[in-house]
Amino acid sequence: MLRIHNIKIRNNLSDKEIFEIAIQKNHIHPSDITKWYISRKSIDARNKNDIHYTYSIDIEVKNEKKYKKLEQIKEFKLPKIQIKNSSDKKVVIIGAGPAGLFAALTLVNHGIKPIVIEQGKTVEQRKQDIETFQKTGILNPTSNVQFGEGGAGTFSDGKLTTGINSPYCKKVLESFVHYGAPKEILYLSKPHIGTDNLIHIIQNMRNDMITKGVTFLFQEKVTDFEIENNKLTAVLTSHKIPTNTAILAIGHSSRDTFYQLFKKGIYMEAKNFSVGVRIEHLQSTINEAQFGNYTKFQLPPADYKLAYHAPNNRSCYTFCMCPGGVVMASSSEPNSIVTNGMSRYLRDGENANSALLVNVTPNDFESNSPLAGIQFQKDLEEKAFILGGSNYHAPIQRVEDFLLHQPSTKIGNVKPSYLPGVTLSNLHTILPDFVAETLKDGILYFDTKLKGFANPDSILTGVETRSSSPVKILRNQNLVSNIQGIYPCGEGAGYAGGIMSAAVDGIKCAISVLENNI
Repeated sequence: MLRIHNIKIRNNLSDKEIFEIAIQKNHIHPSDITKWYISRKSIDARNKNDIHYTYSIDIEVKNEKKYKKLEQIKEFKLPKIQIKNSSDKKVVIIGAGPAGLFAALTLVNHGIKPIVIEQGKTVEQRKQDIETFQKTGILNPTSNVQFGEGGAGTFSDGKLTTGINSPYCKKVLESFVHYGAPKEILYLSKPHIGTDNLIHIIQNMRNDMITKGVTFLFQEKVTDFEIENNKLTAVLTSHKIPTNTAILAIGHSSRDTFYQLFKKGIYMEAKNFSVGVRIEHLQSTINEAQFGNYTKFQLPPADYKLAYHAPNNRSCYTFCMCPGGVVMASSSEPNSIVTNGMSRYLRDGENANSALLVNVTPNDFESNSPLAGIQFQKDLEEKAFILGGSNYHAPIQRVEDFLLHQPSTKIGNVKPSYLPGVTLSNLHTILPDFVAETLKDGILYFDTKLKGFANPDSILTGVETRSSSPVKILRNQNLVSNIQGIYPCGEGAGYAGGIMSAAVDGIKCAISVLENNI
């Protein structure tokens, strides 16, 4: 394959038209080409007077020597898996988020038919429970934004951006496309699927795996583990499942399971994570700040990613930015408020929102327990519930009022999107001082980088506490915990941060299971 770089496009053109421009500029005869596809597409908005798309196109030609000036690339092939697992016992996967689903997919495609245990419901049933919570404030503790098939990322945006550089990333993207995702996720610089699409994709993925022999047990909660001579022998739900292999893809909010694992002697430690709020702007404000008003070029809703490093060694940063999205009610326990963000594929809502977070470390916790971070989260979530009115309404505050340390008494031109409802409040009364002050400094700094970020009417919604797991479950070079047969996996175990990295970790854990002689 040969790669054509830096194709600048300033008009709304079809893929075929872009391809024709690329080969014409590089003097490539169409009859020499046997295959082509777009390998990269990004927006260059550094110069507001010349915003354009930049493309890369990969081509296969009959005679590569004829086009020596083009970059030669090799298509990556995944390494062959040396399967040694000969156990007649079923592999159990706990959790049906991206880590669990891709672990199951990898196993079944290599001849192992696992059992997937999920305490929540199927994704289509889960969608109904979430809508009920938004309309009525009636929470289902096992079927919500955090729990259920697809994991927490299903009801965010289906973002597929990641900071990891793994060959398995391409495998994950190709799998999503196979099950119905738009093909453009294969080449966009910031790919996303959208919650509306992801729901159907996960259904397709599950149904295909069932035909191949995977067993799914929904609304089944793992309550205990049987361990003999430091080896796993069974997983307990409403019944006993004999197994010597369990992949713990439990997600970052499975607090009961964390406590149970700790009692069983699984090695774990407290880890850094972040807490804060959701900030909501008009999407038009973000579009103007990022793209200006000059271009008539058709562009998608703008996003942003910002970071501020305070003198006190704290950081404030934006996370999980949702263009044209809404702030989601994401509680998974009674009498608590948790927020997240969600966008549909078109990202065509009036508001943009993002997590606005400050890092916390184990030094901020009240004890040295590996589980102390969970209590730190719970305290904030319960305080937010009370401040919001003890009815699952979220406490909100205008940015201007937050900066002035005064309670909000009105809503301006940015209308909060959180359901089932909101309560005008003063978030300083529940946030730790170091969090509130770092948020304040971060907002003012971000306004110098993104005009309008500190717009007085922008809305802060509290609280966001589940950006990542507060616990790391330790594992060795074979991805196994100190208990033989237990594989800590994905975001909940502290080895991922988002759909892509969780899915990749699921693949890696499944490969380790396949290659271990059990």
